[in-house]
Amino acid sequence: MSRRLISSGSPFEKIAGYSRAVVDGDFCFVAGTTGYDLVTKVLPEDVAEQTRNCFKTIGIALKEGGFEMADLVRATYYVTDAKDFDAVFAVCGETLGDIRPAATILAVSALYKPEMKVEIEVTAKRRSV
Repeated sequence: MSRRLISSGSPFEKIAGYSRAVVDGDFCFVAGTTGYDLVTKVLPEDVAEQTRNCFKTIGIALKEGGFEMADLVRATYYVTDAKDFDAVFAVCGETLGDIRPAATILAVSALYKPEMKVEIEVTAKRRSV
């Protein structure tokens, strides 16, 4: 199986030289994903809603690559304020439940735009059937 690039259609992907996700064999690597709503292009103020939007976008990229959320094996969370960890954790629990990928959460000083409060990147491995 060859390497396949997944795009969300954002013009920023071409400008910055990245793909929303890359499928390589049984793996799918999803780029850092922020909380914009893909339909409205709006970024909610609430960190929990941003986190939900991150997972929605990640789910779309995984599906396009032939994967599902249950295939996640690793997640990295970048949060701009450690006080928001609990709100992010709550959404992670809602979304990932029994999947429970290996995960790391980091408090970072900033993301690309100041209104961005969370960014999530994941790796998925296709499960044997």
